[in-house]
Amino acid sequence: MRHLTINTRGMIRLTALLALMAGFTSCKKYLEQPPDQRTELTNEAKISELLVSAYPSGNHICFTEAMSDNATDNLGAAQTDAYNTEPFFWRDVLETQQDSPDYYWNACYKAIAAANHALAAIEELGSNSKSFSAQRGEALVCRAYAHFMLVSLFAKIYDPATADTDPGVPYVEKPETVVWGQYTRGTVAEVYEKIERDLLEGLPLIDDSKYKVPRYHFNRPAANAFAARFFLFKKDYVNAVKYASAAFPADNWAANMRPWKTTYQDYSSTELGLNYVKSSENANLLLASTVSRVARYFYRWRYNTSENLIKRILFNGYSSAAGSSVSFAYKTWYQTSFRGIYYVRKFSEHFVRTSINASTGTAYTMVPLFTTEETLLNRAEAYAMQDDFTNALKDLNLFLSNRIMNYNANNHAVTVEKAKTFYNTDDAREAVVKAILDFKRAEFVHEGMRWFDVLRHGIEVVHTRSDGSTMTLTKDDPRRVIQIPLEAAKMLGTNPR
Repeated sequence: MRHLTINTRGMIRLTALLALMAGFTSCKKYLEQPPDQRTELTNEAKISELLVSAYPSGNHICFTEAMSDNATDNLGAAQTDAYNTEPFFWRDVLETQQDSPDYYWNACYKAIAAANHALAAIEELGSNSKSFSAQRGEALVCRAYAHFMLVSLFAKIYDPATADTDPGVPYVEKPETVVWGQYTRGTVAEVYEKIERDLLEGLPLIDDSKYKVPRYHFNRPAANAFAARFFLFKKDYVNAVKYASAAFPADNWAANMRPWKTTYQDYSSTELGLNYVKSSENANLLLASTVSRVARYFYRWRYNTSENLIKRILFNGYSSAAGSSVSFAYKTWYQTSFRGIYYVRKFSEHFVRTSINASTGTAYTMVPLFTTEETLLNRAEAYAMQDDFTNALKDLNLFLSNRIMNYNANNHAVTVEKAKTFYNTDDAREAVVKAILDFKRAEFVHEGMRWFDVLRHGIEVVHTRSDGSTMTLTKDDPRRVIQIPLEAAKMLGTNPR
């Protein structure tokens, strides 16, 4: 299905971009059917059923973690998949299977297709009907989220000085109903405008009472957490604070954080992997089931954390802006079967066999998309970027009080002066933001989140090979933008290299 051309004005013509991304073999057949074959969209319940598919069924963890400074070369490790190896060297990944950039791109556009079909059905059935408002809200926020993730990975990170000219990604707003559709890649600024429009229109319509399990959908806290992340990326720090605060209007952050100092301390590796991604875990604001081998291989991939690296990230036995000899509550394990890899067990695999007696099937990994901790630390950063260090440090120290064993504010609380001393700078903002980012790095190790902070703050990444030599990804290196998948590049062009 390759009926793709680019006209002389740069307008993209493609045979159902979303059909191509979904991997259907017949464009015509795809266009004649809804993206979800379970039901015709004739009522509220059936639209809600479709919206289960409006969340990306893939994740970015493997390749974003390998690209970041959370990875080093563990020569001798068992797993050497292309989507772990190539990102470590900042090379384009040609592999298209699960856990690859291509797979994630496709998963996002398939989620967008589902959201668009839901929105179109609501329009047909009566968009002004109050009974469909919650579904409309969820669809809009889902569409905004998938586009946000795409533009954050496959385009330059938002910079107000260049966003008007930086190429974005196609913002798809309608279901495919013709064989020859027209798209433009647009600019990052244009994509952000549409994300903001969808997000702010959809968020007030979210109704948690419509969900059987709210944490599998964009519930109110999760939607506000998304808004906080979006505005932080956009450098609109006032709104980042506003929406982060709206995620927990009762200010009950501590009650909704992971119990690393208490319950988690008693867990075995397996128990932690099972409980970390449970919907009953208050910290998980939004969870997604993804086709992924991350749970199976995240502690086996060659380009991963090592003993020294994991200890440095988690500050065990190292000084930090919170002081020296601080004992953090994170628990690590050592994979004896695979050389040198120390890890925090955050995932467990659910394997679905093709039949009862089959040895083949599909591996699924549940992953957190939004959490209490990220939202709190995003608010702390937004405060710091406004030079409101009092509130920034209040948030940061609230976080630390739930992560440092035997926390004592007199000894362990981060202050501006302690941060300036630790980071060897006279710039208070730089010092406080660096402290927030370092503790955030520790909290989300193995989850692929660090890469986005690397992008946003222009952090240089140094990777060490097994022979001791190093490679550096500078802040202006074009390889920081992931390459457009091969099939889509035939329509959209490639990102510079």
